Amino acid sequence: MKSDITLLDYLNVRRSIPAFQLSEPGPEKAEIEEILRLSVRVPDHGKLAPWRFIVYRGEQREKLGREMLELALADKPEMTDEQKQVELTRFTRAPVVVAVISTAGPHVKIPEWEQIMSAGAVCLNLIMAANAHGYAANWLTEWMAFDAKAWPALGIDASEKVAGFIHIGSTTFPPVERPRPNVSDVVTWVG
Repeated sequence: MKSDITLLDYLNVRRSIPAFQLSEPGPEKAEIEEILRLSVRVPDHGKLAPWRFIVYRGEQREKLGREMLELALADKPEMTDEQKQVELTRFTRAPVVVAVISTAGPHVKIPEWEQIMSAGAVCLNLIMAANAHGYAANWLTEWMAFDAKAWPALGIDASEKVAGFIHIGSTTFPPVERPRPNVSDVVTWVG
C-alpha cells in the first residue's frame, strides 16, 4: 500500500493474492517485527493477548513441507505426484508464513469466544500491516491447522488452535476482484 492512499481507499480495494502467486522478496526480520507490532493493535477485552505468533522463513519452510508431506502420505498413501508437490510446497509458496495461534481459554471474566475473535482480528491486522509495508498477503488455514498430528512439527501446543497461516511476499499478479455480498442482503436494521 502506498503512503498516499487513504485507509478508505485501501479498504475499498483490499484483496488477497493467492498464496501460490506470492514470491520473493519477502519482508526482512525488522519488517516482520514491525508488521507484528502493528498486528497486535486489536480489540482485546481484558488485555489477555490470547494469541501468539510463529514465524516460518528460510529453509525451515522446506523442512516443514517434507514433514507435512509425510503426515499427508500416512493418511492418503495413494496421493498423486501433483498432490505430493502441493503438500511439499505448502510453506514455500511465500517467503514468510506467520502462524497466528489462538491461546484462548476459559477465563473468569472474558468469554473464550471474545478471545478467539481477537485472534481473528490479529490475522486481518497482519494482512493489512503487510500490505501497508508493500507486501501481498493471504490468510489460509488448510488441513494442518486442524490436525493435531501436525502441531508438534509446527510448534503448536495441544491446548492451542490455529487462527490462520498468513502468507506474505511479493507478487507480479494483479489483484482480481471477487464477488462481494450485497450489503442490503446481510444487514438487518433495527430502528
